[in-house]
Amino acid sequence: MNAQLHHINATHPEAALLETEQQALAVAQELAAHFAATASQRDSERLLPFAEMDALALSGLLAITVPEDYGGLDVSNATLAEITAILAQADGSLGQIPQNHFYILEALRIDGSEDQKRYFFSRALAGDRFGNALSERGTKTVGHHNTRITRDGPGYRINGRKFYSTGVLFADWVTVFALDEADKLVMAFVPKGTEGVEIIDDWDGFGQRTTGSGTTVLNNVYVNADHVVLHHKGFERPTTIGSVGQIIHAGVDLGIARAAFAETLDFVKTRSRPWMDSGVERASDDPLTIAKVGQIAIRLEAATATVERAGRKVDAAQVETTEKRVVEATLAVAAAKVLTTEIAIEATNTLFELAGTASVKLDLNLDRHWRNARTHTLHDPVRWKYHVVGNYHLNDVIPPKNGAL
Repeated sequence: MNAQLHHINATHPEAALLETEQQALAVAQELAAHFAATASQRDSERLLPFAEMDALALSGLLAITVPEDYGGLDVSNATLAEITAILAQADGSLGQIPQNHFYILEALRIDGSEDQKRYFFSRALAGDRFGNALSERGTKTVGHHNTRITRDGPGYRINGRKFYSTGVLFADWVTVFALDEADKLVMAFVPKGTEGVEIIDDWDGFGQRTTGSGTTVLNNVYVNADHVVLHHKGFERPTTIGSVGQIIHAGVDLGIARAAFAETLDFVKTRSRPWMDSGVERASDDPLTIAKVGQIAIRLEAATATVERAGRKVDAAQVETTEKRVVEATLAVAAAKVLTTEIAIEATNTLFELAGTASVKLDLNLDRHWRNARTHTLHDPVRWKYHVVGNYHLNDVIPPKNGAL
């Protein structure tokens, strides 16, 4: 291995090594039960989940996509999305935080050198967390970057300011996306605590309040040459980078929708009153309420099945990475993201529609589900996913290659 690859001494214990997908799902369920108990308080008081993220890292769940050749479990993408949904049902913010971590691991798998893959996958297996410094304000579009990486002797210097840095507060590595001197996008692994890195906890969105999605300032930050991955190469040919990132986002929305549906059932069964013209004694016997609950349940089932099918398509594209397979995966994941976006918003709205006025009390904090859904579903506008899918079927236009598809 190239001697330049190094990391600050890890202070956390080694993570567990999960051996089967069933074990990973069981661990996710166990953690989710623990996380759910304090999720509302964290949201209300904006208590950042440092302890919860430590527990998640030590559980081994953050290494489940490491390829088998590098010692990992390499779970299916359907399982990855389902584990995300399990965590997001417990706490929407906690479900989102690892999304960038897994995106980064997929980008590393696609375009990292063998030395880089051996090293950084080993760090993931040990329990290291990778946060992203990606999006910026003041650029032409969300796909443009002002942050620059320039040569400095054997390494590089990075200068810039990132507005969205989900997970960086909890991470061991700040993964910076920057343009090189040829205006090509690279992904640079910077150890937390590196001189010149300033992380500001200034995320003030009304939803996903505890994702730690604040600002990262990069002031002449030095990075080793072997810590830089040519990320642009992943979008110059068919790959699954975007599909993996997007199916995790779909899992987040699916989990939030499930959480809202569970809250709806509990409230209607135990606290809601029937409408005076319904002719029934209990809200749960109201025929219109029953029909609406059935509608949400059916759409949740459809979204779940679509995510699972999309996961299998991504698996196939990872094994046989041809344009045909990648396009199939892209279209399937786009469909999953559309359905999970729509059910997340519908389920969180329906919670209040069926539960009634009593459900809006501040101390219940049920609005966190709607706030989380509305905030998270803004990441990638589904109106453009409809366009991409329609343009492919109608005009044979191959979907664009980017991290949003």
